[in-house]
Amino acid sequence: MKRFFPTLAGICLLCAAAAAQPQLGKDSIQQIVKAMTAEEKALLVVGANMDEGPWKGQILSGTGGITCALDKYGIPYTVMMDGPVGIRLYDYNTTCFPTGLLTAASWDKEAAYRIGEAIGEESIAMGNDVILAPGMNILRNPLNGRNFEYFAEDPVLTGLIAAAYINGVQSKGVGTSAKHFAANSQETNRLDGDSRLDTRTLREIYTKAFELCLRDSDPWTVMASYNYLNGEYTQESYDLLTKILRNDFGYKGLVVTDWTGKRNTPKQLHAGSDLFMGGSPKQTAHILESLENGSLKMEDLDRAATKVLELIVKTPSFKGNRPSLKIDMEAGAKTAREVAGDGMVLLKNDGALPASPAKTALFGVYSYDLIQGGNGAAWVNSPHVVSLAEGLQNAGFTLDGDLAELYKGYDAFITQDVKNNHKINVHVGVAQKPELEITRPLIERSAKDNDLAVITIGRISGEGRDRIMDREFLLQKNELALIEDVCKAYHAAGKKVVLVLNICSPVETASWKEKPDAILCAWLPGQEGGDAIADVLTGKVNPSGRLPMTFPNDYFDAEGAENFPYNFISDRANESVVHPERRGLPLKNIAYTDYSEGIYVGYRYFNTNNKAVSYPFGYGLSYTSFEYSSPSVKLRGNDIVASVTVTNTGSVAGREAVGLYISAPLGSFSDKPSVELKEFGKTRLLQPGESETLSFTVPVRQLASFNSAASRWETAKGGYRAYFGANALEPAAEAAFRIGSAKTYKVSRACEPAN
Repeated sequence: MKRFFPTLAGICLLCAAAAAQPQLGKDSIQQIVKAMTAEEKALLVVGANMDEGPWKGQILSGTGGITCALDKYGIPYTVMMDGPVGIRLYDYNTTCFPTGLLTAASWDKEAAYRIGEAIGEESIAMGNDVILAPGMNILRNPLNGRNFEYFAEDPVLTGLIAAAYINGVQSKGVGTSAKHFAANSQETNRLDGDSRLDTRTLREIYTKAFELCLRDSDPWTVMASYNYLNGEYTQESYDLLTKILRNDFGYKGLVVTDWTGKRNTPKQLHAGSDLFMGGSPKQTAHILESLENGSLKMEDLDRAATKVLELIVKTPSFKGNRPSLKIDMEAGAKTAREVAGDGMVLLKNDGALPASPAKTALFGVYSYDLIQGGNGAAWVNSPHVVSLAEGLQNAGFTLDGDLAELYKGYDAFITQDVKNNHKINVHVGVAQKPELEITRPLIERSAKDNDLAVITIGRISGEGRDRIMDREFLLQKNELALIEDVCKAYHAAGKKVVLVLNICSPVETASWKEKPDAILCAWLPGQEGGDAIADVLTGKVNPSGRLPMTFPNDYFDAEGAENFPYNFISDRANESVVHPERRGLPLKNIAYTDYSEGIYVGYRYFNTNNKAVSYPFGYGLSYTSFEYSSPSVKLRGNDIVASVTVTNTGSVAGREAVGLYISAPLGSFSDKPSVELKEFGKTRLLQPGESETLSFTVPVRQLASFNSAASRWETAKGGYRAYFGANALEPAAEAAFRIGSAKTYKVSRACEPAN
């Protein structure tokens, strides 16, 4: 076979129509693959250059990537766009929805479905075929730069929220890409870092989320991550992509690589990677060279080509969709606002909320310039962002004009200063702004003139860089001083202080949380965030969000906290790769990261070891109260069916999120978490005195732990306890049940760590 190096002219020749060729849509995919040359198959499975070829000028700026068109067979190019919280385009406005972390904090599958549905609608309008989302990596550490995109520290909450999102998007005929598979939980050196973890941890935590997601949804694609897993690239791991993903999980769709250049292409294809993005001629040539020298089998290329064609025939582009480039912004804004209110978490309330419209002093730069979302692939060019200042004014509050003018002037200065001096570089998006120092006399004057103080503390992060503990997890001196001085002045005047956390991921709260009268965690709430925050502060929306991640007292309280690049500082705009002088060096937490906490991620560690936290997983307050009654768990065949009745015993309408946690006997294991989340749900809006019974069905298999030595799941016999309540530390009801005989489930022996 001759060597083939594709050029623009060559691509155009391959795309030319030819008589008597099978046509996609008229003939079977098998016929088309059989008729294709090796060169055509190689072009098909490698992403196309968006700036060359017959599609030049048709691709919207900001598009993630496209597949190659082969007109000869009636194969159009198809489009993939970034956008877990809204489609990322540079020259067009799209809706910025609340981030994944906020969506998971709603504990509401319907909310995730609604966001997916809305993004699917906007995808059709913008000519997109596959949205590169949802991101569903486990939040093993509060400093991961992309935590805001992801869902939870728990695989059940992650997997089931992701499934609902996927079902929402795909209900509109647009595909999704569940990512990043797998164990991709840091951004520092994300292209080449080695995630080192044992098999039990991989199965119970990091692939479990994908397993549950695939059980309840059918994403058109799964994205293989950048990183190494126990010394092998995930994109080249037959154990991960074929044995686990396809054989054990039963996945039938396409595996797309995260956007890498040329690696070991034949190994990637054999492992189960089907589509190479963003794609380069070197990869196409490598495939053909590998066929020639025997390092790649044609059957692997045929499988990949088949998967790509199976994807293409489902896409809007193949079905003739002509993008309108017009989005229903009002509909998107409505969904964004409602879901944002659903996922905000009330952390504290000493009688300050709900608040009536009043003369209010608004402190904090992000009170006037709300952070709608994070940077990188999740950045959205939205038509507007409703600030908290605007939201409060829209709700009837009168703001201190002098403070507003002061912050407006500071914001204009600091925006230009950060832009010009690149104090913190980012990969697509905006940089963190330092807080303005406010003098005590000004604060004391405001306490005399206003009835209420609201402080906003903001944090933004994004793709390509992890957060720095000292700078971004801990509050800075001027932020702590602002909280101290405002609370002291307003409390001396007999007035309340409310603090809003406009944050991408947890911050340290234990040292200062006693000072404000109320704390609302608003996360990164999307473009309508200011109105949504005001809805919650005024009681128009009763807060029902619950934490999807533990807020520790101290960063180092978590098991394995030291095994993360917690204070790694870089001057690079995108810390995807280590500085050249560091390459090849076995630097801990950069070249490799040990997942030393094993299965004890987040609440699994804190609960099991009775370790105090600032706010536990599942924590959240309401303006009403709920009572749980009639807890029940029964065995029905291969399932357990659990139920509990929730009654609103307060004076205002509200919703209650309920988690089902299970405590299992040890069986053949020496250790297990004290409790694990197995399902969750949320009541409808209950009026005072109204009740609803929530039921949960969980396969007995999902109670199993993974025995690495035997390569099987084991559900132990013996006594179990079921706990009901969103807060993992304080269940509201419980029930006992028993499994009479142990059950085992054999799976592939795969992804064993190196000795």
